[in-house]
Amino acid sequence: MFDTLADTPDRIEIRDAVRAICDNFDDQYWSEKDRTHSFPFEFGKAIADGGWLGIAMPPKYGGAGLGVTEAAIMMQEVGRSAGAFAACSTIHINIFGLHSIVKHGTDEQRKKWLPSIIDGSSRACFGVTEPDAGLDTTKIKTRAVRQGDHYVVNGQKIWTSTAQQADKIVLLARTTPLEECVKPTDGISLFYTDMDRTKVEVREIPKMGRHAVNSNQTFFDNLIVPLDHRIGEEGKGFRYILDSLNPERILNAAEVVGMGRRALEKAVKYANERVVFGRPIGKNQSIQHPLAECWSELYAAELMTLHAAELYDAGKPCGAQANAAKYLAADAGFRACDRAIRTHGGMGYAAEYHVERYFREMVATQLAPVSREMILCFIAERELGLPKSY
Repeated sequence: MFDTLADTPDRIEIRDAVRAICDNFDDQYWSEKDRTHSFPFEFGKAIADGGWLGIAMPPKYGGAGLGVTEAAIMMQEVGRSAGAFAACSTIHINIFGLHSIVKHGTDEQRKKWLPSIIDGSSRACFGVTEPDAGLDTTKIKTRAVRQGDHYVVNGQKIWTSTAQQADKIVLLARTTPLEECVKPTDGISLFYTDMDRTKVEVREIPKMGRHAVNSNQTFFDNLIVPLDHRIGEEGKGFRYILDSLNPERILNAAEVVGMGRRALEKAVKYANERVVFGRPIGKNQSIQHPLAECWSELYAAELMTLHAAELYDAGKPCGAQANAAKYLAADAGFRACDRAIRTHGGMGYAAEYHVERYFREMVATQLAPVSREMILCFIAERELGLPKSY
């Protein structure tokens, strides 16, 4: 139903291999994880054992050395699986989150940290967003104060996924007060350090969906961070974190396309099987046309995602394309999940058919990691030359 013109033998091989792993974890597995709020360790281990966590990591440290394009293809298949967004979130940060270490870390840091992320023996979380800063990252208040050969960190982060299980954190903190900086983006440093539970408190945030993968508030109370846990130069962390944003947008778009296709497949199956008034409901154009629209929108979003990924891998500017891919995918995926519920009628609201779980997880993709509104502001300013609105 969804073979694309962008497929090549190598890409098909990636899709098939990842799908084979994901197929071992069916809707019942993920529904139980969602119901019990249980982290999917088994799934994470299966992906790690297959060698997929290192798909875009350098071979020198145990990775496959492939590009964001191949990683996007992989994550699209994960999103298309029964695990939907929960499955993606289980492994997402391992795929993109340490790119700043690959690009700006020392060789010693890469040798020390990357192999354990690639083989799955270490799990990281991402500490960037704060309650009072949101997407205005330059306004973060978490402080890292240097004291000799270490920093002391105090502050708070929010929406820190997998912080319950993580032993490491990619942490963004101010090392110079904002009022002392020439530019707002100065004075922010990036760290990769231990989640010392005696100094870091983690509180789970009750939320609408994706219950298998926790979201948290994290509080830092005099966390000691050794000097050699800083990535790159002090005060340049904001620039370093930008290196992860475009790949993150691309991978998120790919995941959402996969999720939308999962929901659409369920809707098509139900439309072919459900008989009302003596005929399959799939014969009705009121069912057919919205599903055909979803197919078209998801296809277009996939092609934009692959285009952005190929630009990134070629070392070309791709900010607008990566953001547009995320925007198009989130809208297309949302409509596909919504339409899947409507196609199922009353049973779409029941957990039995799983599409309500896909929908609950899909809602988050229009909000994070960047909202659709902020994407439109970015494109209006950067591509259309309109004045900055914020």
